[in-house]
Amino acid sequence: MTSESPTPTGTDEPLLSPPPGCPAHALSPNGVRRLHGPEAEDLRALYEQLREEHGPVAPVLLHDDVPMWVVLGYTENLQLVRSPTQFTRDSRIWTPLREGMVKPDHPLMPHIAWQPICSHAEGEELLRLRGAVNGALSTIDFRGLRQTVNRYSQMLVNRFCQEGEADLVSEFTDHLPMAVMCDVLGMADEYSDEIVHAARDMLKGTETAIASNQYIVDALGRLATRRRAKPQNDFASHLITHPAGLTDEEVREHLRVVLIAAYEATANLLANVLRMVLTDPRFRSRLNGGQLTVPEAVEQSLWDEPPFSTVFAYFAKQETELGGHRIRRGDGLLFAPAPGNVDPRVRPDLRAGMQGNRSHLAFGGGPHECPGQDIGRAIADVGVDALLLRLPDVELVCSEDELEWTESIASRHLLELPVYFEPREPQNEFQKPALHANAHQRSTWSLTVGDAKATKARIRLTDDLEPAAAPPTGGEPGRWRRIVRWWRGY
Repeated sequence: MTSESPTPTGTDEPLLSPPPGCPAHALSPNGVRRLHGPEAEDLRALYEQLREEHGPVAPVLLHDDVPMWVVLGYTENLQLVRSPTQFTRDSRIWTPLREGMVKPDHPLMPHIAWQPICSHAEGEELLRLRGAVNGALSTIDFRGLRQTVNRYSQMLVNRFCQEGEADLVSEFTDHLPMAVMCDVLGMADEYSDEIVHAARDMLKGTETAIASNQYIVDALGRLATRRRAKPQNDFASHLITHPAGLTDEEVREHLRVVLIAAYEATANLLANVLRMVLTDPRFRSRLNGGQLTVPEAVEQSLWDEPPFSTVFAYFAKQETELGGHRIRRGDGLLFAPAPGNVDPRVRPDLRAGMQGNRSHLAFGGGPHECPGQDIGRAIADVGVDALLLRLPDVELVCSEDELEWTESIASRHLLELPVYFEPREPQNEFQKPALHANAHQRSTWSLTVGDAKATKARIRLTDDLEPAAAPPTGGEPGRWRRIVRWWRGY
């Protein structure tokens, strides 16, 4: 027997209100658990409770007790995103929305409301819009991107390196993705503390979130106008000039989605990787010992703490079944990477490392799989590496238990990551990050000549590079080192 839709039902029975603090406050009158309110502060624990009660798919309630399904199972999440004939991202078929249960001022409306963007489209329209985004992304030079990440990492570390202490969230991880993405989009001059604060405020959904959103929309509007008049070699220009012929509204909305989604996902990823490095002694020693690379650390974090806990949302196009539950046409379902990644059917031992395994749900899947995931990986890989090169002795000020988070249905964001380290001098932001600033390059040749009978002179060129290490197996000395330096963008 399958479960019915989570739509609340009425009752003629008088209901007694539970006392304050009672777990029953998390339940609706018909016993469906809420994903909001004080009893949903620890969503991780709530998801495991729902898994125990309902299995891989569970009925829940959003704000205003709007019914929804949350998909908890790994396999069921993949089925959801890989079945475009059964499920769509177009919220206009969502029954609670059509019946007026979701008010215009619903706090999750910015996530749910349909927009003219590829993540809400399907069929031919999806191919057209997604083709334009993929085409613009394909023009990105990843070696140049790594150089950009290194440059902004240097700039940000220079702001606090002489202090001997910093909050890596507010001073590094919240800023680096925005600086890089502004550069990638083609509006490096718009990067500032103000646009970072506007993005964070909008994502928090505060009273000033609408004004913060408008601040970002205005910046993107200026960018689109400039690039429509004079295209250059950047993401915005390639999006505008793509043969798909996006309208001004489509260009603006896709620029906004790319900027905000990449910013939030990468900011969370950076903070989570740095927290892991700072709090897990085994991890730190393995990283320093060269047995675990930063890219492997990033993938482990994507398993344990995906940047987006859930994604709003998928909607059933027809009556179907998922995880043993009857899903009616028009039902909404949350794609949930966080509980899906820890499904005991695929990860019976959460302590086991997942190095080399990229089959996590962090970037979705199917037709709407995140197209910019390699940009996020590059920012995290190079950014963490650059910080650790500059501050290899960085240590957490407090214990891991004292760290605080702000959590919503969509994501879990680390509030602070306070650290201390040995104060150091700033470095040239165009140099390779290093423990010590590079010496000034000598502009003259150093010539040593033997006695009068010598027939040859020994010429030595002194520069600011490290001595090249021997390649692992034969070949020209230093060749492997140069390949690695080139790949990292130095």
